[in-house]
Amino acid sequence: MATALRRLGRRMAVPFFRVREFSASTSVLQNEQSGKSMNLYTAINHALHIALETDPRAYVFGEDVGFGGVFRCTTGLADRFGKSRVFNTPLCEQGIVGFGIGLAAMGNRAIAEIQFADYIFPAFDQIVNEAAKFRYRSGNQFNCGGLTVRAPYGAVGHGGHYHSQSPEAFFCHVPGIKVVIPRSPKQAKGLLLSCIRDPNPIVFFEPKWLYRLAVEEVPEDDYMLPLSEAEVIREGSDITLVGWGAQLSVMEQACVDADKDGISCELIDLKTLIPWDKETVEASVKKTGRLLISHEAPVTGGFGAEISASIVERCFLRLEAPVARVCGLDTPFPLVFEPFYMPTKNKILDAIKATVNY
Repeated sequence: MATALRRLGRRMAVPFFRVREFSASTSVLQNEQSGKSMNLYTAINHALHIALETDPRAYVFGEDVGFGGVFRCTTGLADRFGKSRVFNTPLCEQGIVGFGIGLAAMGNRAIAEIQFADYIFPAFDQIVNEAAKFRYRSGNQFNCGGLTVRAPYGAVGHGGHYHSQSPEAFFCHVPGIKVVIPRSPKQAKGLLLSCIRDPNPIVFFEPKWLYRLAVEEVPEDDYMLPLSEAEVIREGSDITLVGWGAQLSVMEQACVDADKDGISCELIDLKTLIPWDKETVEASVKKTGRLLISHEAPVTGGFGAEISASIVERCFLRLEAPVARVCGLDTPFPLVFEPFYMPTKNKILDAIKATVNY
């Protein structure tokens, strides 16, 4: 009964949206260099179409992916590629990932969807004890490198404590898997294709808050973006800000407001959390002398703590102030009190000023 209620709650937590179906006549495989305005979920959909079209070994599976999924990221896939390659699974996350490990071990590209990142925990054992160790336990005689686990993560504005969590730090502790989080539609498409084609198992977290809010020009052709390379998306001289996913847009707003007070902020999108690009962050902090990290997950044990420790080790004599962290609170994710929980623009702006004036 408890399981049935959890499933029902999951189905009702996020409203369904009326969206335009993917048209086969608008092929993403025409190798056009021109961009097209897309939101983030459409960019994910394009990437999945390309992955299935270019590799007959690729399969997409998960709860409700056959009709498009809760967020419609898999819309049109089953109609175009057939139900033998795009199919629904039982409501069992451990089974979804376990099946994906076996499929990948046979040389296929297994693209598994966990409907919400909050429900990835039943599959935790499969990911950290099986997928992450598969290659190591055989001395590279066999592996499941073709596994990509997609999961919408983070705040959505009304999700409460079962549909808003950011569990990335749990998986960053595990050698053998990669963790990737995009910030925008263009990044999402290129990074997802890189993940699917990477020879390592990867957990790909998609910021659900941005599925329909983030819109930009996205190339319609097949392209990949490099993993484990951070991007400096805003140059500055007074303080370095590091983040990932939906938090980047909040941090950028804080940087704009900081400019008005004469504070020059350098903003870095980490993109890949494991293995992360320490060199880019280190070079920036050595230039600015200050570092602020922001993420939605709780502050204690969050991945920001790992970044802070690493940069203190590497840049101790160049730091002008303690490393600042603006993160979620050490509580379950709230519903009506979500604005108090979230690392907002004003919280980040206050931390910027306090760090620069230290």
